[in-house]
Amino acid sequence: MAVERTERFVTTNGVRMHLAEQGEGHPVIFCHGFPHTGYIWHRQMASVAAAGYRALAPDLRGYGKTSAPSDVDAYANREVIGDLLGLLDDIGAQDAVFVGVDFGAALVWELTLRAPERVTGAIVLNNPFVPRAPRLPSQLWAKAAQRHFLHLDYFQRPGVADAELAADPRDFLARVYYALSGDYHYLDTWSYPAEGTGYLDVLPTAPELPWSWLSEGELDVLAGEFERTGFTGGLNWYRAIDRNWELTADYADAVVTAPTYFLYGERDTDMEGFSGHDPLATLRANVPGLRAVNSIPEAGHLVHLERTEAVNALLLDHLADLTGAASR
Repeated sequence: MAVERTERFVTTNGVRMHLAEQGEGHPVIFCHGFPHTGYIWHRQMASVAAAGYRALAPDLRGYGKTSAPSDVDAYANREVIGDLLGLLDDIGAQDAVFVGVDFGAALVWELTLRAPERVTGAIVLNNPFVPRAPRLPSQLWAKAAQRHFLHLDYFQRPGVADAELAADPRDFLARVYYALSGDYHYLDTWSYPAEGTGYLDVLPTAPELPWSWLSEGELDVLAGEFERTGFTGGLNWYRAIDRNWELTADYADAVVTAPTYFLYGERDTDMEGFSGHDPLATLRANVPGLRAVNSIPEAGHLVHLERTEAVNALLLDHLADLTGAASR
C-alpha cells in the first residue's frame, strides 16, 4: 500500500524551509545538490517510507519554495546545518540518518563533524570525503581555469551564470543532467577554453525525453521550480565555498567517526575528476566510521535516478543496519 507524500513549511534558523515528508518511523533526511530541489529524492522517499521510515526531503536554502537569503555567506554549510538541526527539533527527533548527494554530500560530511550527536548515520552518494584544501578553493579553481573551462570558477562571477542559465531553465537542466549522467563523459567540457566561454557552450545537447532514467514529467517539476526562482540561490552555494573553507579551520584534521556508507556511480564525474587522485583511498583514510563502499555499474552523478532500484535496495540494507531495524 502506498504511503502518502505530504508537504509543509518549517521555520528554522531564520529561513522558511519547504519540506516533503512520507512515512513514519526513524527519520531519514535527504539532502540534494545543484541544480536540484528536494523533489530529486521522490523515488527514494517512497521506497524508504514503505519500508517503515520517516522520509524527509527539504528544499535547501536558496532552492524551490525555501527562503533564498541575499547574503552569499548565508549559504555556508554551517548555516544550512543549522537549518537541518532546526528540522530535527521540529519533528522532536534527537538524531536522523542523513543522505546526501553533490552539495548535499558535502553538507552531510560537515554535519557529521559539527553535530555528531545528531547523526544516527550517514549514507553519501558520489561525493567522497575530501580533507580541507591547503588554500582557498577559489584560488585552486582559478588556476585550473587558466588551462580550460571550469564551471566551478565560472560560477564565481555574480550575475553571469545566473542570467545564462535562467534564460531557458528546462533546456539547461536537461543538458546538465544528461552531461553528468553515465550516458556522457562530463570531463569533455574541459576541452573548451575558459576565456569567452559560457556553461551552455560546453554542455552537450540533450536527447529528447523521456530517457530510460528520467521522465518528461519529472523534468517538468524541476524546471518549473527554477523557472520561478532562477538559479542564483543554488549558485550562491558555489560562491560560499571559500566561506566554508574559512569556517572549517578547526576541522582541518578531523575524521568522520559516524557510521557511514558510501555509494557511487562508476562513471561519476566527481569520482573521476574532482575528488583527488585516489578518492577511495582518501575516503578510507579519513572516515574510520566507514562500513561499506558500493559501486553502481554504468551510472553517473545522478546515480539514484539512473539506477533507482539498485540504489533503493542499498539504502534499505544500510538503513536497517544503521537503525538496528529490519526493513519491512
